Amino acid sequence: MTKYLLRRLLGAVPLVLGIATIVFFAVNLAPGDPTLYFLSPGMTQEVVEQTRINFGLDQPVHVRYARWLGAMLTGDFGYSFSHSRPVLDVLADFLPNTLLLSACALGVAFFFGILVGTYQAVRQYSLSDSAFSVVLLFFYSMPSFWLALMLILTLSLFARNVWEWPIWFPASGMTSTEYDFLSFGGQVRDRIAHLVLPTLSLALVLTAGIARYMRGSMLEVIRQDYVRTARAKGLSERVVVFKHALRNALLPIITLVGLYIPVLFGGTVFIETIFAWPGMGRTIVEAINTRDYPLVMAGSFFFASMVVAANLIADVLYAVVDPRIRYE
Repeated sequence: MTKYLLRRLLGAVPLVLGIATIVFFAVNLAPGDPTLYFLSPGMTQEVVEQTRINFGLDQPVHVRYARWLGAMLTGDFGYSFSHSRPVLDVLADFLPNTLLLSACALGVAFFFGILVGTYQAVRQYSLSDSAFSVVLLFFYSMPSFWLALMLILTLSLFARNVWEWPIWFPASGMTSTEYDFLSFGGQVRDRIAHLVLPTLSLALVLTAGIARYMRGSMLEVIRQDYVRTARAKGLSERVVVFKHALRNALLPIITLVGLYIPVLFGGTVFIETIFAWPGMGRTIVEAINTRDYPLVMAGSFFFASMVVAANLIADVLYAVVDPRIRYE
């Protein structure tokens, strides 16, 4: 297993560097000048040229690439134009927020997707199975940004102002304005309340796909001979399903972790923008608009690295769940 992990890690290095290289040239060759976003229109040409020199934009693109690659390999991701801070400091502020949102969405999606898919398989062709199939197909067909807007309308605006429900959820931000004055328990509740809508926006679409995969996998497993043998021994249906069938049915689902991580990170770009969530997705969108090259490249590099790491984690989990698998 150790040798396999080392080979995968070494193979991921050129992949991540290749992605970072493509992003570098795509961003630097795009039309637009970063200095136009930080200087007033009345600035003289001398000030503009000096600003370009300060940003390192006076050099040809291949020279900038060589300098950027050499600095990145030493852990230096440059200086953010828009934030006037080192890029690593900006990432340290915003990346944990994206990881928190992504982890919550992924956990909710897999937990409820596995439960719903298992229930559908056990109750195959029942009324509840058909009802779940319709609901899941609805969520699976919905774009996450449209779903986010509908959740804001129903569970935030209408619930608070029209229906006057006692429970409603904030529609933007990560904390309330009075967050610093709340008790520890109040701060935890405030964070959870702000997490609900963006988490649901990301998780519901993923839950629908996971539940469909889980239903098909469980239907295949519960028809196996060892499951019929377990039932013949007089074991309860709960024990048969959750102890004997579920573990084997999870094998195809484990691979979805590596497949859904890129989808999740792509969705955070829209969701963080809609909910004004202070994460990397929203920060990268703002950096693209302001031609903040170092921040765009660093964010893309970290996203690519996390996707590669997620695929590696999926392979390891696959071996943990199925002891028959051994990586050499």
